[in-house]
Amino acid sequence: MVDRRTTLLTLGATGAGLLVRHFAVADAGERGADVGHSLPQGISSRSRTKLLKVLEQPGFSGQIPPDDVKYIVDTEGATIDSLQVRLLPLARRYSRAPVSNFQVGAVARGSSGSLYLGANIEFPGHALGLSVHAEQAALSNAYMHDDPSIAAIAVTAAPCGHCRQFMNELDPEGEIRLLVGTKPATRLSSLLPAAFGPKDLGLKHGAFPVTSVQLTLPKGTSDGVTAAALGAARKSYAPYTKAYSGVGIGTSAARIYKGSYIENAAFNPSLSPFQVALVALILAGEDSSRISTVVIVEVEGATISQKSVTDAALSAVAPAAKLRVVTATTRA
Repeated sequence: MVDRRTTLLTLGATGAGLLVRHFAVADAGERGADVGHSLPQGISSRSRTKLLKVLEQPGFSGQIPPDDVKYIVDTEGATIDSLQVRLLPLARRYSRAPVSNFQVGAVARGSSGSLYLGANIEFPGHALGLSVHAEQAALSNAYMHDDPSIAAIAVTAAPCGHCRQFMNELDPEGEIRLLVGTKPATRLSSLLPAAFGPKDLGLKHGAFPVTSVQLTLPKGTSDGVTAAALGAARKSYAPYTKAYSGVGIGTSAARIYKGSYIENAAFNPSLSPFQVALVALILAGEDSSRISTVVIVEVEGATISQKSVTDAALSAVAPAAKLRVVTATTRA
């Protein structure tokens, strides 16, 4: 298996553009596969160096900060839209698609100016509905970074109806700009007319901006993974069920990832907290087989639980991992 640093260094291996080869995909169904892609246009050595520094940071989490985005855009004399599209092959390299073998990448842009990578994730042997679409991965990445809102998203293929509905929850006004290849940018509202969303169910806004719910745990549950799960549960978006929940993932490499539940007015495009946390783990370059502990924190008396879907996902990616559910209570 090629290590992450070696993979990143190959970004500069060709003068024709950013070429990344032999990405070390984590899951058994894709191990050893060569999903290398080159970006459609060349990029200067200065921009390549800047991008490499971002990607090589130990805490890289799939976010390219606004200052680095601006540096690359200014250096290349490009637009931020074109940069998003040019980064799609890099985003696609995080794909885990053992069922379809169809890798999809997405690059979301927050109103903060940050760019967020995402790719599709599939779970072998399980229902297709458990899959995470690339758009969902990139947008949940932005959500977990507390970006104020989403301005645009670039995708390697036109977004499906499932993703359009998910995006509508994040921007009920339909103002998100969609970038697909060389086609003119399109507003979400034009791809999802007569949309059903948060306002139809009495809400004033969607999942952005990220807000916080006051939750507390019983005494004696203060380990790092549980604390991460609690933090994620506090920022979960569950206006329809009030089933606030979050997941903490601990790995054998002593790293911790977290994910918040992100609900949808149409229910089915909702993302479980484990799916969101798994996106974070993959974007950080870790192998899902290293997952050792998973903690779900969910609110007491909730009408739904995240345990069954987390059990199913874990059985596909880390069957030996230990799963705990901790109940939280709301407070004024």
